[in-house]
Amino acid sequence: MTIRVNDVVRFVLEIAAFVILALWGFFAFPLPWPGILIGIGAPVFAILLWALFRSPKAVFAVDPFVKALVEIAIFSSAALGLWQLGQPILAAVFALVAAVSGVLNGRREITES
Repeated sequence: MTIRVNDVVRFVLEIAAFVILALWGFFAFPLPWPGILIGIGAPVFAILLWALFRSPKAVFAVDPFVKALVEIAIFSSAALGLWQLGQPILAAVFALVAAVSGVLNGRREITES
């Protein structure tokens, strides 16, 4: 298996999305509660979804379109989190990079299957 540039970009996007969701939970909600619950729960839920449906060794083998829906849900949640934290330019850049990377990866997945 060869590692492509888009694979590295996607990995960085995944990690960034999980970190953004945690930061959103901690900073957008009052601490200690519900900030701690959302700050820990949001990335854990996203990681769980990714592991079950989207990762290369996913628990459930699903259609590429279901994989795309899970990916769109996680990445758009992270972009919206950035927007709510007052970072609209960063949110737009994250969303754009995620969209381009997702389209490139989706095209590759469809042609390989």
